[in-house]
Parts: sequence; structure tokens; C-alpha cells
Amino acid sequence: ASFLLLYFRTALAAPLILGLLLQPPLTQLSMVPQPNIVLLMADDLGIGDVGCYGNDTIRTPNIDRLAKEGVKLTQHISAAPLCTPSRAAFLTGRYPLRSGMDAINNYRVIFWNAGSGGLPPNETTFAKILQQQGYSTGLIGKWHQGVNCESRNDHCHHPLNHGFDYFYGMPFTLISDCQPTETPEMDRVFRRKLWLYTQMIGLVTLTAVLGRLTGLISVRWKMLTCLTGYGFVRYWNCIMMRNHEVTEQPMVTDRTTSLILRESISFIERNKHKPFLLFLSFLHSHTPLLTTEKFLGRSSHGLYGDNVEEMDWMVGQVLDAIDKEGLKNTTLIYFASDHGGWLERKEGKRQLGGWNGIYRGGKAMGGWEGGIRVPGIFRWPGVLPAGTVTDEPTSLMDIYPTVVQLAGGVLPQDRVIDGRDLMPLLRGTVEHSEHEFLFHYCGIHLHAVRWHQKDSGAIWKAHYWTPVFHPPGAGACYDRGFCPCFGEGVTHHDPPLLFDLSRDPSEAKPLSADTEPLFDTVIRTIGRAIEEHRKTLSPVPEQLSLYNAVWKPWLQPCCGTFPFCWCDKEGDN
Repeated sequence: ASFLLLYFRTALAAPLILGLLLQPPLTQLSMVPQPNIVLLMADDLGIGDVGCYGNDTIRTPNIDRLAKEGVKLTQHISAAPLCTPSRAAFLTGRYPLRSGMDAINNYRVIFWNAGSGGLPPNETTFAKILQQQGYSTGLIGKWHQGVNCESRNDHCHHPLNHGFDYFYGMPFTLISDCQPTETPEMDRVFRRKLWLYTQMIGLVTLTAVLGRLTGLISVRWKMLTCLTGYGFVRYWNCIMMRNHEVTEQPMVTDRTTSLILRESISFIERNKHKPFLLFLSFLHSHTPLLTTEKFLGRSSHGLYGDNVEEMDWMVGQVLDAIDKEGLKNTTLIYFASDHGGWLERKEGKRQLGGWNGIYRGGKAMGGWEGGIRVPGIFRWPGVLPAGTVTDEPTSLMDIYPTVVQLAGGVLPQDRVIDGRDLMPLLRGTVEHSEHEFLFHYCGIHLHAVRWHQKDSGAIWKAHYWTPVFHPPGAGACYDRGFCPCFGEGVTHHDPPLLFDLSRDPSEAKPLSADTEPLFDTVIRTIGRAIEEHRKTLSPVPEQLSLYNAVWKPWLQPCCGTFPFCWCDKEGDN
């Protein structure tokens, strides 16, 4: 009897065990159609400012938890070293010069809400594709991709015209002018160089206003408005919007953080029963470093460290909201920074910009790693292996095809998409990134190129132009506030400076034909790649041209009757 019992148990267990062995792995079992997608982007955060990337003095437990529970990218590269072009590339999966969002001049970002440049309406963002796939799409926080084209309310560059169902935040970016107690930052280099000219404009404007009021001078009010516009940066640029409506003009900075967090959690709660895309674009850690009293003085790195720790707390609050709604296993979360930390941002001995760890250079430098290598973390429990680190070259542009594929969408076929789907790499089903070459621009100027030689493991990087640091050897352009892309402030290298980042990630020891046997072969290979890349470029309107950059009163978002623009619609809340 015992023999028969054992026989039947074995007969019953065998197919069960066989069935379990034939099941697909956990990553396939857990794949859900159309996961929720939460994209968290810091502003000006250096890769060296985060605990899981080596910082042991600024506390970032929530960002570190994402890395522990997900995949950490150690060679995650921004397509540009400044906000506007980097975010344009992120949203479109394309190098920013393909959309006209990189500069031919020194005006390398959008400078005014009332400029006419911005992300062109004919660009297709990942939000637009996900919207078409049935996702609820929301952007909370910073935009910095323009607002209007021809009239105050055409909203051609606005988030709602680029696939977002809901927008709450700043159409512009934080600048020190937004904080009344801070030294004005807006176009500070321009103001310093042309101070006499600025004084003359002020004198002319005052004379014209008095003349107009007394009837001694005939001058149109529109002209006076243009002249006086540059004196009201806080009112024109430091505003908050909900969808198309201006809610604060100027913004009340004391409550900005709490409102952005509240809006983010509310969006999750409202959309928990259907697939959603939330792009939480932090105002942290851009100057003037808006930090609530609760976090002031908490870090050992002054106001900057306080600000980063507050952002990490906000990340934790969003993660808690996702857990509370039972969405953890059906939500892909991504954390990154738009580019490297701003080394030159100091006031006296106070360092107000970030730290880029072992990497050379920083914000505004298109070639050096410190300007473009950023944190990159993905978490999706049950789908992505926890505690994984990948050193393969990846790009912020890769988010575009990755989320489009996950949503069941189709990539546009009428344009070049430079990003690559990251899911095979993140899940460990392939060993290498699809990127063989990545091109590193400073404005429209190609400063450097990296070549991932997959058969050898080498990461070659050739620099054709580098900024001239001041003081010499300082590692940044402290005399200018930003390193330039062209002109007297850069050095041309022929032959190029060559590094192997797999052996020298700090770019400290340039190679030569004498020290590297493959030098000539590598330079020729990269040269051919540049030629092929340039064949894919087409002329497009320059969104950051001088004309598009200047303030235009007829494009100014206004809460009230222009030029009397001020309101606080959040006050009652």
C-alpha cells in the first residue's frame, strides 16, 4: 500500500514540477500591458550628489532605495549640458539640433516666457504617443520648452499641445530673480558686459515715459512696454500655471514645493484606475534652491545639500503614494537629472551648484563627462532585477522608445529617433547597449564623440573642442559663469584629445599615437561615424535664434490685463 501511495504521489507531482519548470521566468510572468510610468527628473543635480553614486554626506535614502530595488545606470548620458536642449531631446528621443532646440549663439536656453521659440508643434513627444494609447498624461513642475508662437494665447509650445492632458507648474525655469531676497540672475553676463548700455536704456525709458505723460514726446505705449519689460523679470518669468491658466504671477515661492508635491500625489490618486504617465519635473536643485524651513540646515553641504535632501524626501512621498494605491508592481519608475551640476554657481564662499563626482567639467560643457553624465535609475518590481548595475552607455533619449514600446505605441517613421529601447538591457536579456556612437554637442557645435567598441569593451571618447578653464586648471569657467561653445573661450584639438573611459573615466590622461597603438584607427573610425551622422541632419528653423529669444510683450502670459499682470489664485486654497 505504501508503494502504491508513493507511486501515485510521484505520478501527480511529476507533471506539476514539469509545468513549473516550463513556466516563463518571473520577469515575463509579471509583465503587464501598459504599466503606469512615473518619470522623475531633477534639475542641475550632479551625479556625485546622490548616495548610491558615491556621496556619503548628502542623505538620499529614497533615491538610493530605487537603485536597491531596481537597475542603476552608471553611464547615463544627457544629449545636452543645459536645460532647454536636454529636455527637448528627452521628450522627443532626438538630438536637440534636429528640432532646432540647440543654439547657434550664446542664448542656449529659452530666456523668457514671452519669447517665441520653443519645442516645435510638429515634434512628437512620448507623451503624445502615450496619450493616443489611452494613457492619462500629466506634467508637474518645470517645462522650459516655450509657451507661445504668435499671440498670447496660442500656446503652440505649451505642454497641453505636446501630449499632456494636465499641466501644473512653471512654464519657465527657476532663476534667482524668482526669490526677492536673492541677487538677480537673469542674463547676468549680458547685464554685466552691457551695464552702460542698460543704464542708457533706463534713462531713455524714463525720459520717454515722462515725455509721453506730459505730452512733450510722441511715443507709443507698446514701445514703452517693450523697454520696461526687462525690469520685471520676476513678474514675466516667475509664474505658475494650471493647464492654460496663470495661477500665480509672480509665484509665491514659500509654498511652491508643497503645491508641486500635492499636485503630483493628486494626479496619481485621480488616475489609479487606468494607465497613467506622470512626468514630475522637479524645480530642485536649481538656484535659488527653494527649500522649506523643515529642511533648512539639515545637511552638511549648506543650502544646496538641504535642497537635495528635500527633493529626496519628495521622491519618498511619491513612492509612498504609489504603494498606498497598490500600484508598486504595475508602475515603472525612472529617476534622472537633466544634465550635470553647475560648478560655477557660487556666491562668495557659498557653493550653490552641484558636484559631479570623479567626472571632469559640469553644466554647460558639452564634451566633458561632468556636464552630461547623470544619475539614471529604473525600478519595476517583478520585471526588472533588483540591485542591478549596468555600465553600458545609455542616453536620456532612450526613455522615448522605451516608454512608447511599453505603452504599445509605434515610433514615428517619418523622422530619425536617436534613442534606443532600454528594456532588453534593463531586464538582462542582452549584454550590450544598442548605442555604438553617441555625439556630444555644445549648442550646434560637435565637441566630442564616444565610441563603444563592444568587442573589446573600450569606451573611446574623442574631444574636438574643449572650453578654456579660468583660472587655468580650475576645472570650470569661473570668469564667465558658464563655459562657452565657440569663440575665444574654446580650444580646437587636431588631432582630437582621445580617452578610453573604461580605463580613465575622469578623462585625466589623454592618449596619443605614441601611447596608444589603436590611436589612428580609433580617430578614423570616429571620423567616419561623424560623416554618417551628419548625413542624417536636415535644416530646421532655429528655435533659439536671437529673434526668438527676445522678450515680446504680445506673447507674455498674463493674469489680468497686460501689462498689469499679477494674481494669486492659490491663496484661497
